Amino acid sequence: MARVTGVIVGSGNGASALPAGVRILARGGSALDAVEACAKIIEADITDTSVGRGGKPNVLGEVELDASIMDGTTHRTGAVAALKGYLHPITVARAVMERTPHVFIVGDGAARLAREIGAERTQNLTPSTRKLWVERLRSAGETPSSIRRRPKLLPVVRKTVREERGTVNFLALDRRGNVASAVTTSGWAYKYPGRVGDSPLIGAGNYCDSRIGAAACTGYGELAIRNVTAKTAVDRLASGMPVDLVARAAIADANALDEGAFNIVVLSAKGVHASATNREGRRYAWMTVSMREPQVTPRPIVRARGSTRSR
Repeated sequence: MARVTGVIVGSGNGASALPAGVRILARGGSALDAVEACAKIIEADITDTSVGRGGKPNVLGEVELDASIMDGTTHRTGAVAALKGYLHPITVARAVMERTPHVFIVGDGAARLAREIGAERTQNLTPSTRKLWVERLRSAGETPSSIRRRPKLLPVVRKTVREERGTVNFLALDRRGNVASAVTTSGWAYKYPGRVGDSPLIGAGNYCDSRIGAAACTGYGELAIRNVTAKTAVDRLASGMPVDLVARAAIADANALDEGAFNIVVLSAKGVHASATNREGRRYAWMTVSMREPQVTPRPIVRARGSTRSR
């Protein structure tokens, strides 16, 4: 099979950002620049309530953002978690990679770094997502003032968290054959403060190697952490497993642990891509430099053995 370069693959909610990334690839730009540019567009999109500004908050009404970025050629990575008050966590994650001796910075440290590099500040909790938060608290018998007075949050979190997890991810292969990946999220809606999922964890929700390919996950991030899903997917690519079977195997691994919603996108170093899920209605998007607009494709569904549940 001939190698296809100049391609970006992402989760379905990232489709609108793909043309910006493809323009970078078309003019000879790097996969790393392309995935960051795509991620920034969705981070700033207030209609996406699972990423960046407009993302759903934790149980206290605070939007905590996680992100990671990886260069598949050098294996340099950067990540942030529980970042508050900044618009583009993916750019702060890249600063971790390129401007610090570290890989992963969290919480107040991540905010301090963002301030130091002049990252753009914003109020990520929008009026619409605040309204959703208040409504969810009400369903749990709480209000914004009562939840902040509570000495114990866990009993409330068990009532507020549901299957509302979302993320956007992008995998790119540039014309030089370099692969890069980026993942950004506001995490699990109404979560316990400080909860971190798989998105900023290299090897769990994000991994790439320019010799082999890339993989990134969305959905119930705890499953990706427990299975080291993204790295496992790339290892399976390295073993010669076809891309579509790699994606399906990742979902089967998740199904073996829990019934939580889980999705993956996979891109090989030859530009072949695939995705899979365990829920109906999930899509992924892709675009090459020869295309005028992104293609959005349903993800194949991998059901748990013996499951009769509609997914």
